[in-house]
Amino acid sequence: MESISFLFSQVSLLPSIYYPLTLLVGLLVGSFLNVVIFRIPKMMEQEFRSECCDFLTINDEKIKQSKDKKITLSTPNSTCPSCQTPIKPWHNIPVISYLFLRGKCANCKTHISVRYPIVEAATGLLSLLTIYLLGFNSAGLVALVLLWSLICLTMIDIDTQLLPDSITLPLLWLGLIANYFGLYTSLEDALLGAIFGYLSLWSVFWLFKIITGKEGMGYGDFKLLAALGAWMGWQFLPLIILLSSLVGAVIGIAGIIILGRNKNIPIPFGPYLAIAGWIAFIWGERIIDFYFQFIGLTA
Repeated sequence: MESISFLFSQVSLLPSIYYPLTLLVGLLVGSFLNVVIFRIPKMMEQEFRSECCDFLTINDEKIKQSKDKKITLSTPNSTCPSCQTPIKPWHNIPVISYLFLRGKCANCKTHISVRYPIVEAATGLLSLLTIYLLGFNSAGLVALVLLWSLICLTMIDIDTQLLPDSITLPLLWLGLIANYFGLYTSLEDALLGAIFGYLSLWSVFWLFKIITGKEGMGYGDFKLLAALGAWMGWQFLPLIILLSSLVGAVIGIAGIIILGRNKNIPIPFGPYLAIAGWIAFIWGERIIDFYFQFIGLTA
């Protein structure tokens, strides 16, 4: 254990080693996140169908077959969606394989979505930025888990308008555990952040539903804001909510003007919360200090 701690301390003194290492790990994790983003909703759907059939005592042969072919993060092996050819390891190198194959399947030449290398590259670069700003230390390394989780939640919510409990709840607990050791804030502030984060959006949800009769957001949004509160403390919740509204307005208006998106189509709120949460986590104190200086007060 002492030798590992010594090695870690030595590596932390050599940016020429840990910056490239962080980028490489980020790219590899980004490749895995593509799997998580695609498979977790499939796993949820499969489990939901199975539970419904068990509850309603429906004997469906297709459901039985799906149970036999249960989807996990590791099985079945990745294949081309078009020709079902297994993807070879050298065709799955982050970003590089996509460029080498010119964005096409090696077997059937079907176009592969550019989203996969974008997620990989974004994960790698944001991981590098995180370590650059927070340092190659416990705070920086634990923050990578937050970053990777937010990327997953953002993409899954865009695809399915779902924020899986299998990601939001462990993220909440990890924030509380990290702050038990005072990594980012005190445990008391983290606990209050989790409570107020959940209750704030829960209150807005019910107020909106009582007034309009419609549901303005999902329960996953409550849990995500609770998780962000557990990581940063209750003091950052107003900033996160304001930033998420700003991010949502900018992206929403851009989508309508540039992409011609129908303004009546519901837009998931999770990505805005995730983006705002990450901005607040990295630059929140600077933003708050700037605001107080702008209005002539000291933070």
